[in-house]
Amino acid sequence: MKPVIRPANVNFSSGPCAKRPGWSLAALEQACLGRSHRSKAGKARLREVIDRSRAVLGLPADYRLGIVAGSDTGAVEMALWSLLGTRPVDVLAWESFGKEWVVDVTRQLRLPGTRAFEADFGELPDLSRVDFDHDVVFTWNGTSSGVRVPDGDWIATDRRGLTICDATSAVFAMDIPWSRIDVATWSWQKVLGGEAAHGMLVLSPRAVERLESTTPAWPVPKLFRMTKNGKLNEGLFQGETINTPSLLAVEDAIDGLKWAQALGGLPALITRSEANLSAVAAWQAASGWAGFLARVPATRSCTAICLTVTDPQVVARGSAALTEVAGKIASLLEKEGVANDIAAYRDAPPGLRLWGGATVETSDLQALLPWLDWAFMTALA
Repeated sequence: MKPVIRPANVNFSSGPCAKRPGWSLAALEQACLGRSHRSKAGKARLREVIDRSRAVLGLPADYRLGIVAGSDTGAVEMALWSLLGTRPVDVLAWESFGKEWVVDVTRQLRLPGTRAFEADFGELPDLSRVDFDHDVVFTWNGTSSGVRVPDGDWIATDRRGLTICDATSAVFAMDIPWSRIDVATWSWQKVLGGEAAHGMLVLSPRAVERLESTTPAWPVPKLFRMTKNGKLNEGLFQGETINTPSLLAVEDAIDGLKWAQALGGLPALITRSEANLSAVAAWQAASGWAGFLARVPATRSCTAICLTVTDPQVVARGSAALTEVAGKIASLLEKEGVANDIAAYRDAPPGLRLWGGATVETSDLQALLPWLDWAFMTALA
């Protein structure tokens, strides 16, 4: 039977993600509009994003944090093109976005000594094979696969290379050990539900030292330049952005950060995300037709929760049937006005992807889960 209870918020997209509970356009009324981002007021708002982000995440005092162009992708590219080239590189990939960084390092930068460690969707590569005398590029959480590293214990504390981490669907929802990370990137559009196009970039003192001591062998576009006359451009990490940001989006980011702080900071955000994963896991264990794409429980993402159809009759009919059934489920639920944008990522195996970041209420996921069962049975009819 068709369920009666519906989620209060039906947005379960993995990016841009659901706005925080209670959000409305009124949150943007104090936006610094019609002003230069280089004005005193504009720079103050940009600096507020940096300061509040630093406070919520508990970044070390000597780590730099800046706002950059191009969302998380721009921030990762900025790091790769500015920092790599002096050591061999180990790049890890187990989902769509990590594979893009493999392409950048191997085909665009064409760095000698590069080793790519790749795994299929649902699995992690062998982390024990990583050489931390090399620079290491990896995602903390695979947004399109729902697979995360279980912790940071595999990262050497006495490393000689830099660790460059794409943390966009992990930061604000997972505990990241900053002492083991030299570069981290994310976008506003993920866990705190901000708007797109802006990225954040963290640099450790070791990363700053690399920037100031070496010059890439290739031209570096203006948008990627972090130094002036061989020294770090400190203004970039104080709100003096290279390009013109949207101060409307800046205001929205501030709103999300204020909400996070009022909620109780990072521990509260992590608790909310993990509660969402627990709700889906309890349902999945009794569903009889759905499974996690991430095969190992310790690696299951609490933000990008990726599901597959495991019903034996559907599986026996092959990949075309799996694609058809998963597609019907997503379409049925969007048509019913119950869940928007839950189809698997275009490069991922057929299935569903439910965002479980901190802005999603567990009660909304719990209301959605019976609808998944209804849609599956309807898709088979």
